[in-house]
Amino acid sequence: MSSIQKIVLAYSGGLDTSIIIPWLKEKYQCQVIAYIADVGQGDEIQKVYSKALKTGASKAIVDDLKQEFIEEFCFKALRAQARYENAYLLGTSLARPVIAKGLVNCAIREKAQAIAHGATGKGNDQVRFELTAMALAPELKIIAPWREWTIRSREEAIDYAKARNIEIPVNKKQPFSMDKNLWHLSHEGGDLEDPWNAPQDHVFQITKSYKQAKKTPLTMILSFEKGIPKKINGKILKGVPLVEQLNHWASMYGIGRVDMVENRLVGMKSRGIYETPGATLLYEAHRALQSLTIEKELLHYAQNLSHRYAELIYNGQWFSPLREALESFWEKMQETVTGDVRLQLSPNFIMVTGIRSVFSLYSKELATFGVDEVYHQRDAEGFIHLFGLPLKVVGLMKKRRPNRSQEPK
Repeated sequence: MSSIQKIVLAYSGGLDTSIIIPWLKEKYQCQVIAYIADVGQGDEIQKVYSKALKTGASKAIVDDLKQEFIEEFCFKALRAQARYENAYLLGTSLARPVIAKGLVNCAIREKAQAIAHGATGKGNDQVRFELTAMALAPELKIIAPWREWTIRSREEAIDYAKARNIEIPVNKKQPFSMDKNLWHLSHEGGDLEDPWNAPQDHVFQITKSYKQAKKTPLTMILSFEKGIPKKINGKILKGVPLVEQLNHWASMYGIGRVDMVENRLVGMKSRGIYETPGATLLYEAHRALQSLTIEKELLHYAQNLSHRYAELIYNGQWFSPLREALESFWEKMQETVTGDVRLQLSPNFIMVTGIRSVFSLYSKELATFGVDEVYHQRDAEGFIHLFGLPLKVVGLMKKRRPNRSQEPK
């Protein structure tokens, strides 16, 4: 008899998790609880709940994680200006640790012996789920069906579902894999696996195309406190409604589309299409505010750490000691990132049209080309002489050095 009597599955209702419930029941002969994390999928949640029970789950649990996801995960990444490979705003990467944390807590409450996930053996999500579980509940067994069963492709998974009359959201003609939450919507698979294939209009489900985008420019003011967004046009909003409002406006202007080939943690390259409308506005506004309020050396050093921080998130190391220690750096650095940023939205384009802060380091007296009493332009001569001295020494050496043809043999 198996020592596993109860498994909690991270359930999304997609192709993979739809067939995992019957597979787990067939193999382990135990109860399977479907854990449904609500990170902003919208109206899909109720359908997913019903589907889980219909597919054979002994229980389905919906956990509203939207506020925690936005305020404790996404806003921390925003504060750090974390972009994986300078483009990806980490929508899926940020969602996985908060989902895995909820999954582990659910398993403990339900007295389950194991957790399961639908991530494939080629993807990053398997690492994100399992590293979180290892950090928070190392005693739980982790089951990853894609590494155990004989199914080897999405086409075979579709056939498995059809044989058991399981309703699935994809077919062999449109086998796209999508991940939706409040921060973004991602698209992979199908025709997108060829980087030369342009994404067709039907791929995008949130953002408008250039032709469909609203043409009349929209101006808004975003206000931050210590690097965290707090207001839109002077109105205080909590994290979830703030992101929802920005998503609505940015999507109307077709803002936030990214088409990139990225380097997965497991070593291969993959092509992903991302729609991240509201977050794109936040990142641009936050970047602009930092340019006004952060001293040069600190800003440049932080830019280096941003790349490392993004890698930690992408690689599933949210609960690592290094990621947690870096939070102290961002807390200190962001003490002066308070103020307002004015943005103008137009089709597929954002422009920062104004920045203000009580912590502004901008000095009109220093920046002006007019007469001033602070900066004496003659002082620049000595500075340039000392700053360029190493280059001058190298140049003199080259002048003294004989040509190779004249060197002794």
